[in-house]
Amino acid sequence: MTRGSIPDDDDTVARKGKVVTTTEGWPELLRCTTTKPPPILLDELIEEILLRIPASSLVRLGNSVCSSWRTLISSSRFAKDHLRRSMAVDPALTHPRIAYYSTNYPYPTIGIFSVRSVLENPPHEPTKVVAYEGRRWRSIIGSCNGLLCLHDGELEDRAILWNPCTGFTSQPRKIGGLFNYYGFGYDHVNDKYKLFGSAIKRSGESVTRIFTFGPKSKRRTIQDFPYRLPDKRASVGGSVGLFVSGTGTLNWLLLDCRGSFVAVLSLDLVKETYSQFSAPKRKSGDAFPVFTHLSILRGCLAVCYETKKTHWTLWLMKDYGVPQSWTKLPIIPHHPLLVNPRTNPELQPLYMLENNVLLAKSPSCKLVLCNLNDGSINFPIIDSSSDGMTKHRPLSWGSYSRIFHIYHESLVSPSHFGLPGCSSEMRLFKPAL
Repeated sequence: MTRGSIPDDDDTVARKGKVVTTTEGWPELLRCTTTKPPPILLDELIEEILLRIPASSLVRLGNSVCSSWRTLISSSRFAKDHLRRSMAVDPALTHPRIAYYSTNYPYPTIGIFSVRSVLENPPHEPTKVVAYEGRRWRSIIGSCNGLLCLHDGELEDRAILWNPCTGFTSQPRKIGGLFNYYGFGYDHVNDKYKLFGSAIKRSGESVTRIFTFGPKSKRRTIQDFPYRLPDKRASVGGSVGLFVSGTGTLNWLLLDCRGSFVAVLSLDLVKETYSQFSAPKRKSGDAFPVFTHLSILRGCLAVCYETKKTHWTLWLMKDYGVPQSWTKLPIIPHHPLLVNPRTNPELQPLYMLENNVLLAKSPSCKLVLCNLNDGSINFPIIDSSSDGMTKHRPLSWGSYSRIFHIYHESLVSPSHFGLPGCSSEMRLFKPAL
């Protein structure tokens, strides 16, 4: 079960059949190796204990516990319960990670590093990148419930699902070509994972499809994606639709002809219909064109834009689809090390802690930690020397031509919804000496 899982010293150390967790408040109560659990522990209590252990730790426990525990941990029901608990009760059970790939060069590797390490490491301690190698170059279409949907750069009509935490991948599936607009998400009503794609043919004709992953994967055409909205003189900004957990929706930002945002376009993966709602309004006196970015922060939609060329304003939508719930956070002042006059002034939020420390990609293309409480910034050190992308500068110097996706570790496996597995699609990358 540990095939391809990410090496991580965040939480659990296992040796000699005894598991010691470093999470605060955890007793040393897991002592199961090849023998049965003590009879005083009821099955319900054992499951409750295991549900409180982070996903990556459970993966490492896979080969050192008794068969009944292994069966429980690898089951679809347990994976769903663990995911549900991590989302609703304890987010620490599913550690956030960043996966990235190269857009300029067809490297077959995908780099992954820990968000928690970036946020918590001392200033001079680097966060190490772990890389995985596929059979060929693949881009990341989206992430959902710990799964990454990867698009084949050579066989353009193929996609696979991959869980980096467990290492399991699905066999390639035909999805019908390369898309202009796309997204990957979860239909929570029908318990289905879906890939959305819209393409413009050479004839100018538009075709929009939903691909449903399963033992008999289905592809069906739906209403055309409204990539142009002439009645409002707006268009969709960005190709990738962001999935918001618990809503079953993919989301894009609508932009007017000046590059200012006007609304959020939403696709309901359950009903397979579109809707839109207003974005937060700018002050009437701010006449500068604005470059915006749509993100997911703390499980909520977020919009970040520059204001009066002096600072960035960040908004969170506390209640999905309710425009009145847009909440303004403390501003992010311009800083000489953040602004790059040769590029647009877009600040791209990636992840934010409850204490208002934001990890973002700056206009200078460096990853930066912005403290919204006091306005201070810090540039984390990220050791990307082992990612195999030799023509790129180190990530600590700049993230040019690399696309980032946030995902949270989980136990969800493609096999849980009937997809055949394939052990050779993604493997740990070992650079040549």
